[in-house]
Amino acid sequence: MLISDFDYELPPSLIARYPAKERRGSRLLALDNGIRDLGFAELPSLLHEGDLLVFNDTRVIKARLRAHKETGGKAEILIERIEGPRTALAHVRASKSPQPGGRLLLADGVAANVTGRDRDFFALEFSTDVLPFLDAHGEVPLPPYLEREADEADIERYQTVYARDPGAVAAPTAGMHFDSAMLEETRAMGVRHAHVTLHVGAGTFQNLRDEHIEANRLHAERVDVNASCVDAVRETKAAGGRVIAVGTTTVRSLECASVSGTLLPFDGETDLFILPGFAFRTVDAVITNFHLPRSSLLMLVAAFAGTERILAAYRHAVREKYRFFSYGDVMFLTPEAAT
Repeated sequence: MLISDFDYELPPSLIARYPAKERRGSRLLALDNGIRDLGFAELPSLLHEGDLLVFNDTRVIKARLRAHKETGGKAEILIERIEGPRTALAHVRASKSPQPGGRLLLADGVAANVTGRDRDFFALEFSTDVLPFLDAHGEVPLPPYLEREADEADIERYQTVYARDPGAVAAPTAGMHFDSAMLEETRAMGVRHAHVTLHVGAGTFQNLRDEHIEANRLHAERVDVNASCVDAVRETKAAGGRVIAVGTTTVRSLECASVSGTLLPFDGETDLFILPGFAFRTVDAVITNFHLPRSSLLMLVAAFAGTERILAAYRHAVREKYRFFSYGDVMFLTPEAAT
């Protein structure tokens, strides 16, 4: 397979640079029995009593920091992951890359010492606790394709309403369509909820480097699939219900915890790369945003729903002027064999 097999034409005007006025105000393209144009408020009509919605409860941190090198040059830090109370891995953009032993100067007299480098990432040790400092001085790390600075509204909207475990530097965007009322509405109709945690890294926006897809590797991300989620999945399937993953990060979480053939609790890292031909063991349906051309996430949904079927749906979405990417519209997918 080639990366070019997963390309499509997207007018820049269809990239959603701001969220819909209301979380549930997005459109929904249902790819189940054909292609149907709905609104996200109609999602409950696609769900059945006894289904299980699985959400990624990671919380986006204010991962972008402005800094100066000791020589006076400007630098920008994008935290990839917090390693300890005062340590983190990060991308550092500067006119000249800092060297181990160098210092990056931040607000309030705080410094970040460069203690090492691992490929694209710099190991940093801060002179204060990282998370409180990010909360006070960091910026929301909007995706680069939005081509704008974060504003006050992004603090709330580039986050799910159920986010609780801080650590992501990119939002699990499918979940951003849910408001509290939608969560209650689905519970009231007999749809159960469960949660996993996958701290989405900035690597989700990196381009695949080799045209031959199988030669690429994904960045590793931290995952926690807890025992209560595993129990909920088992009970749902035993009763004939569907496991519906809210977002590709939830798909990766559940499927990496199922590689033995049985879903088991998992707490560790995954670099699972889901491509067409992958055997899904746990997920029965997916709620997901529209993904970038040539991206690993587009390949994941193609693996789930069928490559030609997905690309046809994307062409339909372009014709119908759906809004794309993180702040855009949403899809409901069932597997090709289920249609």
